[in-house]
Amino acid sequence: MGNFLLIPLIFVGLVILFSSFFTVKQQTAAIIERFGRFNSIRQSGLQMKIPLIDRIVARVGLKIQQLDVIVETKTLDDVFVKLKVSVQYVVIKSKVYEAFYKLEYPHDQITSYVFDVVRAEVPKMKLDDVFVKKDDIAIAVKSELQDAMLEYGYDIIKTLVTDIDPDAQVKEAMNRINASEREKIAAQFEGDAARILIVEKAKAEAESKRLQGQGIADQRREIARGLEESVEVLNKVGINSQEASALIVVTQHYDTLQSIGEETNTNLILLPNSPQAGSDMLNNMVASFTASNMIGESMKKTNVPKPKK
Repeated sequence: MGNFLLIPLIFVGLVILFSSFFTVKQQTAAIIERFGRFNSIRQSGLQMKIPLIDRIVARVGLKIQQLDVIVETKTLDDVFVKLKVSVQYVVIKSKVYEAFYKLEYPHDQITSYVFDVVRAEVPKMKLDDVFVKKDDIAIAVKSELQDAMLEYGYDIIKTLVTDIDPDAQVKEAMNRINASEREKIAAQFEGDAARILIVEKAKAEAESKRLQGQGIADQRREIARGLEESVEVLNKVGINSQEASALIVVTQHYDTLQSIGEETNTNLILLPNSPQAGSDMLNNMVASFTASNMIGESMKKTNVPKPKK
């Protein structure tokens, strides 16, 4: 009978002994109460408590946590916009007691402060400024939360404005404005490019005309110099200037006929092109020069002023 009772007692003793030990995970704190009253905070590792007297009431995580809060508010230019604010916070290791006993719903508390700060800051800004100054909004939220939550054992690591979502109609209007601006800029670039092409083409044509004119002028200058030298040579052999000029013209006429004859696929006809055409042309030119000189001499005599009486 004694052995029969001994076995349950041993079993109960072992259970009580093993229940005296417990482990706490890394980055976790265990809160121990004794008869419903706070007793101690145990950190990570193997720990011991008094069985049936001490009780683990909570295990508080010491890792960084994140809470996403979506706030809808209105900007200075009367545009409704939704902001997503991400709050990263952690329980201070030395203030686990305050975090557990002073604040029951930390998420609700943080959310309330985020709503309060965002709805105080955003209505002061226009929609474009909200996008530009989102870091300023995040800093304002962190400053407010840091002061408020430190008392409750929470440290605010960082706050971020991760999304800004205006009303659908406003986004559509903004997209149209951006598209119009881009089309306007594209049209300006295309116009500038077309204008540059026109200017450069005009410059090229002007330069081409200038060079062409210069070439023609140089060609005519050389022709005139050659004719002058030819006349001087003919004058040395007793041919006067008029006859020399006529002879040069006739020579060029025959040179032209020869050039045309060398082209096999040409349809050009030079008139007159009969055998006596050169002789007739020479006689006509000499007669024209002679008549021209006679008319000139007659006009000089007619225009001589009479002596005054």
